[in-house]
Amino acid sequence: MKIKNWDMFAFVVAYHIALVVLLPAFISVFSWTAVAFFLVTYIMGGMSITVGYHRLYAHKAYSANPFFEWCVLLSSALAFEMSALKWSHDHRIHHNHVDTEKDPYSIEKGFWYAHILWLFDYKRDFDKSLVADLMKNPRVMLQDKYYGLFLLGVNIAVFFLGWAITGSALASFYMGFLVRMAMIHHCTWFINSLCHTYGSKTYARELSAVDNAIMAVLTFGEGYHNYHHAFAADYRNGIRWYHFDPSKWTIWLAAKLGMVKGLRVINEVIVQKSLVSKDKKMILDHISDEMDEYATELKMKLEELSAAFEEKAAALMAKARELKQATAEQKAHIQQEIKQLRASLKETWDEWVEVTRAAAKQYQFAH
Repeated sequence: MKIKNWDMFAFVVAYHIALVVLLPAFISVFSWTAVAFFLVTYIMGGMSITVGYHRLYAHKAYSANPFFEWCVLLSSALAFEMSALKWSHDHRIHHNHVDTEKDPYSIEKGFWYAHILWLFDYKRDFDKSLVADLMKNPRVMLQDKYYGLFLLGVNIAVFFLGWAITGSALASFYMGFLVRMAMIHHCTWFINSLCHTYGSKTYARELSAVDNAIMAVLTFGEGYHNYHHAFAADYRNGIRWYHFDPSKWTIWLAAKLGMVKGLRVINEVIVQKSLVSKDKKMILDHISDEMDEYATELKMKLEELSAAFEEKAAALMAKARELKQATAEQKAHIQQEIKQLRASLKETWDEWVEVTRAAAKQYQFAH
């Protein structure tokens, strides 16, 4: 690979060298206060990317008031990941062309290319039409225009704050700048590399993106990457109650406080419909050449169950729409019908899961 972005290369190499060279000196002034300061700045910088750049700006999964936006745009200076406009531009290209030559950090070019090498190779051909919505946002445009000043102002202020808190300029610089920046960068980059390599594919098996619970912890919920690529408009990445997704919890809390609104959620039935359709195609393709009795029965069962699920899902969604228009007298009856439809749909879904798992075991393919 030929390096095209020498300024980016020099910056990344320089701060990694500084991390190693200054480590002995930092050890001599180590304090748990410095570690705590690192954690606070790491969380603020990391969450500004996940909550703000990613879910608010790149995917428009919710909308926010100016105060919330400024909190995101200012704290994002702690992450050193470009302006919100440019970050969202590149990320939308990634989603539009994932796993192809046009994907800026395509895993098809290799793990380390997707992780970090793309930064030194990528030349942005800025397409205004991709971010036309963001270019109408005066706060986003102001941050983009004066991004260098944002970086300097915020990081100098944080450095002096850390110096005052820890009592050491070196500790503040090392933990509150170098380590914080390296951690945010590598955790973000691991979403592009690790979360397109190691994990489970529950929602979109045709894509390289995977769900990785360990990365979810380190990236404030971003590790549920397979779901995200399948349903990018959802403000949640971790959709189960037990999924660690503090970015989701932060957005939800901000909504309760009136700072954000319009949280977009993909209906569970739509998620299941998508899975049934994809599972059916994947399994039928896999067993297309199988001629045994089990395969014949499996094909018939898949067709039967998928048709039943589609019919019940359509009926349930129709009843849900009907409920919105119903009078007070009609609601109790419609709600009872919805309850029955949900129970019936769940039975079909459970049977679908059982059948597809048995098929995966029989023909030894991932499911």
